[in-house]
Amino acid sequence: MKEMLNAAFLFIFSVASMAAETHPILRIGSAAPDFALQGTDGNIHRLSDYAASRILVVVFTCNHCPIAQMYEQRIQRLALDYKDRGVALVAIQPNDPKALRIDELDSSDIGDTLDEMKIRVEYKHLTYPYLYDGDTQKVARAYGPQATPHVFVFDEQRLLRYEGRIDDSYRIELVKTQDARNAIDALLAHREVPVKHTGAMGCSTKWSEKSADRLATLKKIEEQPVTVDLVSKADLAKLRTNPLHQMMLVDFWATWCGSCIAEFADIQDTLRMYGDRDLSLVTVSVNMPDEQASVLRFLQKKHATSRNLLFSSTDTVGLQQAFDPAWDSAVPYTVLLSADGKVLYKQLGTVDILELRRTILANVAAEYAGFNEYWKAN
Repeated sequence: MKEMLNAAFLFIFSVASMAAETHPILRIGSAAPDFALQGTDGNIHRLSDYAASRILVVVFTCNHCPIAQMYEQRIQRLALDYKDRGVALVAIQPNDPKALRIDELDSSDIGDTLDEMKIRVEYKHLTYPYLYDGDTQKVARAYGPQATPHVFVFDEQRLLRYEGRIDDSYRIELVKTQDARNAIDALLAHREVPVKHTGAMGCSTKWSEKSADRLATLKKIEEQPVTVDLVSKADLAKLRTNPLHQMMLVDFWATWCGSCIAEFADIQDTLRMYGDRDLSLVTVSVNMPDEQASVLRFLQKKHATSRNLLFSSTDTVGLQQAFDPAWDSAVPYTVLLSADGKVLYKQLGTVDILELRRTILANVAAEYAGFNEYWKAN
């Protein structure tokens, strides 16, 4: 495990080094590049809007990155702590959503579009300005953020005096050096900023040039074989015990069920997001067994790479009760089981896809408990 983590960090730093060459970081002493970007509040925010502030802090951050998530409340605290001292803080989302692969959403409920930024702001009660630069990345290219989060601190003349990390650990309990605060405090006291640059640790900026990777990933998904197998009462009873002992999502559906069809793509996307984190997905069609050909056509159309099952007899009630004796009515019916078979989420009818994904993220195995805790509180 230690070797794997070391390799992962080396990969992150090598990616950051390549990004720094292609998208150079704004040099210390440079003037703040202008911007006019739409915020989650519906307004256009301009650099000139903050002219009256003694200091301007620009933080490039995003929704999907787990490291950025760990810093959301620290960014919030930073903005509030210095608000009455003449310091303005603006957050900018620099990633091109079209360059973000679906498997890179393995730590998020949503992506990085403007509409999804609004969802995150509401969910986490964020009050700082959160601006979108994902369509053109013009502002991001001018500043050169290497990762999310990456902070830039400008003085009263809007000259860059510090850029890099917010502090020295995404694990808040391990923080020893408050780099961004140290820079702000020095400027407020009319002192030289002692440390002007630090490395920014987080998910690499998703430049538009990476959009080909996303398309390649989708192509691989579309090329995977899609099958459907008949499932008996005994099979369903065994399925309920979760014999694989990993988090499992079970989706009961039918081709004749409009709400099942409407949510099917979101359910499949959930597997593509978290499949590498030991989540399995089983779809169970409650169609009659002689409808197998039409069920398979639908699954192929949707590129359903999950394990797909179909009721093996016309005894619909008996098959339903074999999985859950308390379930005797409609579809869709969705159940999320923990590795030990505990029900983490159950929904008769259309799922709340964000609630489902947040439940997965709150319970799936994670290297750091804080990644789970983030999804348990809002």
